[in-house]
Amino acid sequence: MTLIVNVHEAKTHLSKLLEQAHAGQEIILAKAGKPYARLMPLAPAPARRQPGRLAGRVTDAFFDPLPPEELDAWEGR
Repeated sequence: MTLIVNVHEAKTHLSKLLEQAHAGQEIILAKAGKPYARLMPLAPAPARRQPGRLAGRVTDAFFDPLPPEELDAWEGR
């Protein structure tokens, strides 16, 4: 369900509206009765990288030189 709120009311009840938006409610802010903006939660932050997660999974072959045909492909030749 979408909640439409005028700007004056939104200023008065901003904290409550933020909690509702964070909980997943769609809130449209209206100015002079016309939809003006949408209040919605931010997307979750991406997971932080954890160094060493792949320890022991890269073999020494990873560091071998690439074959000439693969090098050419990487360099656009």
